[in-house]
Amino acid sequence: MGWYEHELGWPVAGDPPGLVTGVRFDALDAPAEAGFAMLSRFPRPGQLGPVALDGRRVRLLVAAGSAEELPGLLQWLEWGGIALDLECLGAGRRMRAPAHPDWGRREAAYDRSAPVWLRPPRPGYEVESVVPALSVAGGAEGPGVTVGLAALVAALATACHRLALCSRVQDQPWAFSYASRMVAGTRPRSLTS
Repeated sequence: MGWYEHELGWPVAGDPPGLVTGVRFDALDAPAEAGFAMLSRFPRPGQLGPVALDGRRVRLLVAAGSAEELPGLLQWLEWGGIALDLECLGAGRRMRAPAHPDWGRREAAYDRSAPVWLRPPRPGYEVESVVPALSVAGGAEGPGVTVGLAALVAALATACHRLALCSRVQDQPWAFSYASRMVAGTRPRSLTS
């Protein structure tokens, strides 16, 4: 844990040791599948801050204070009242500390439940300290633009909602099938009759 405290300056507390959120960063917590969809939108290193995988959850590190902004931001983005499996770990919370990026594979080989870094913290790719933002590299237009917390939360909320919709459809295997429409008496006309 000395790597976090001494090299990164991140507070560690508890037993087992965990990274204290709300001091140097907050962590957006979402289902792994939604997190992977989010990561696929930003494939280049440096487009997002550090990202950890802890079991079936992904934690995207964002600026401290983002947890207080999340409920109002979701309301403003018109996600209010919709159950999303999305939260932000802020002041007074902890997240399990992944092993050093160079040692993570070895630890994960012994303990499959151990958290690992998908995008580790490293110089030049730290969490923004003041303004919640991620840097999106530009193409031919120039060096890129800064996309704020609102865009990140909007994309992650959309991924969480899609995941929820897909799981509901899988719970109803006959929902859109021909057989279910026959049972309901709404069978479509045949093209041959």
